[in-house]
Amino acid sequence: MGNDSNFPIRKNTRLKNFDYSKPGAYFLTICTKNRQNYFWNCEINPQEITWISVGTNCVRPHGLPLSKIGQLVFEELDAWHTIYEPVSIRSFVIMPDHIHLIVAILPKDSGQPQVAPTVERMVKQFKGMVTKRVGFPIWQNSFYDHIIRNPDDYHECTQYIINNPLRYYYRKLSSLEENK
Repeated sequence: MGNDSNFPIRKNTRLKNFDYSKPGAYFLTICTKNRQNYFWNCEINPQEITWISVGTNCVRPHGLPLSKIGQLVFEELDAWHTIYEPVSIRSFVIMPDHIHLIVAILPKDSGQPQVAPTVERMVKQFKGMVTKRVGFPIWQNSFYDHIIRNPDDYHECTQYIINNPLRYYYRKLSSLEENK
């Protein structure tokens, strides 16, 4: 076994002294190990991508070319609210090698937070469930989070999620044109 100094030092991306289990909305990005494409089985057709509204400010993608692993990820995201009662996924998108999602931790009717695990704990359990179903590890060690601070920030994060497949498509198309 090598010296610990041989391993890269990972920067803690969590906001210091912030309670990641308190009510609020969080924008998360979770990437696959080595940015491996596990989630799509072919390229997208922009005309086939639609967004289904499943409640106030809640949208789900439809028409993405999900692989079997991508479908498992979709199923686990869809079940998130049944595992964590005070938690709701407001929107998400599954890209070839990462996912973006907005997670909302909801307060009780009294305004008090319900008992909720931290965002870090939820992501760890989500990754574990997918890994168990897939049969081998597919995830990068950490994840990116952004605490959504106001309605404009929420709207910006939602738009980012909605536009991500098209941005990917046009970036890919542009790189193909450059390589001709």
